[in-house]
Amino acid sequence: MKEKKIPMRMCIACHAMKPKKEMLRIVRPKEGEVFIDFTGKAAGRGAYICDDPACICKLRKARLLNKTFSCDVPLEVYGRIEEDFFAKK
Repeated sequence: MKEKKIPMRMCIACHAMKPKKEMLRIVRPKEGEVFIDFTGKAAGRGAYICDDPACICKLRKARLLNKTFSCDVPLEVYGRIEEDFFAKK
C-alpha cells in the first residue's frame, strides 16, 4: 500500500516548509478584501503562514501580503488579520 503524500506549504514570513494542515491560509479573492481563510477552501489566490504570533506580526511589519499578492493591501487588512488570528487563539 502506498503512503499518502502530505502537501507541504512555505510560510511567507519565515519560509519554513510545513504540512498544509498546520498552516493558516490568507486569501485574496478576485474582488474583495484579503482575509484569513480558516476553512482552507475559499476561492481566490492563497498564501500560507505559520500558526505562530511571531509570523503574524512579521506580516504587517514587512507588508508581506503586498509582495505575495502583487497589489496594495491596506494596513487595516493587516490589522483585521491580526485580530482574527488572536481572537481564534
